Amino acid sequence: MKAVAIKQYGGKEQLKEIDISKPTPKEKQVIVKLHATSINPIDWKLREGYLKAMMPFEFPIILGWDVAGIVEEVGGHVQDFKVGDRVFARPETTNRGTYAEYTIVDTHLLAKIPDNIGFEEAACVPLAGLTAWQCLFDFGNIQKGDKVLIHAGAGGVGTFAIQLAKNVGAYVAATAGTHNVEFLKSLGADEVIDYKKQDFEKVLTEFDFVLDSLGGENQEKSFTVLKEGGKLASIVSEPNQEKAKQKNIKSGNVWLIPNGQQLEKIANLLEQNKLRVIIGHKFPFSEEGIKEAHALSESHHAKGKIVIQIK
Repeated sequence: MKAVAIKQYGGKEQLKEIDISKPTPKEKQVIVKLHATSINPIDWKLREGYLKAMMPFEFPIILGWDVAGIVEEVGGHVQDFKVGDRVFARPETTNRGTYAEYTIVDTHLLAKIPDNIGFEEAACVPLAGLTAWQCLFDFGNIQKGDKVLIHAGAGGVGTFAIQLAKNVGAYVAATAGTHNVEFLKSLGADEVIDYKKQDFEKVLTEFDFVLDSLGGENQEKSFTVLKEGGKLASIVSEPNQEKAKQKNIKSGNVWLIPNGQQLEKIANLLEQNKLRVIIGHKFPFSEEGIKEAHALSESHHAKGKIVIQIK
């Protein structure tokens, strides 16, 4: 089968088209024929070698950890899925990812794609949607009436987080550039801070929760907008625990755990049109297409999700 992989760590030029054997399912696994996948920061961070201590994979490494496609083959003891089912998942993080025509997924991580969305939309959901879910609800325990700040609201995780927080009745503020202010309001944000014109820490106070996807100075300033006993979840780095102690703030680096049951809950929201998928960019499934997609993701200026079309 065709795949795009790396044979050593480095820049996007390391992404190469290869031919590799189609996987075979074990018990409680299925083979998915991919119709789409998406790009996430973990992809290029692993490609650069930043995550090699955490994920010491053997080469070649097929990157990508969003699956949307059709069940092609089932292993033993698979009861809830059959050949032909439209499915999506955030599979386990292995060296056999989703920049490929076929990939293997454990059935407990799978969910069925709602009838009202296509494969490209579905491919945007698992990693970013589950990241937002686990930050807001597993870590933050967001409730109706809570004041929530979402940084980088126009990004993949941000667009989902705004909508999920609004769905439970939170007051949502988000940060974005000038050109995305109205876009975030259309997703339901109650207040959008244009970081090119305002300093969020001078505008916002007494927030219950902050979702940080930027790190650095932005993360440090986030402590000032939180109330005593608030929560700060970062998806990029471990927050300053000394600062957290000063205001009794629960803070931590949230690392996504693939979860099929939570993905089913997100699928239900999609089916009820309570959640919109924002596709900002599409690229073909080719060596050049994925290189261009990586470059865009690394720029930190992608709007919504970056999709790879696999036909």
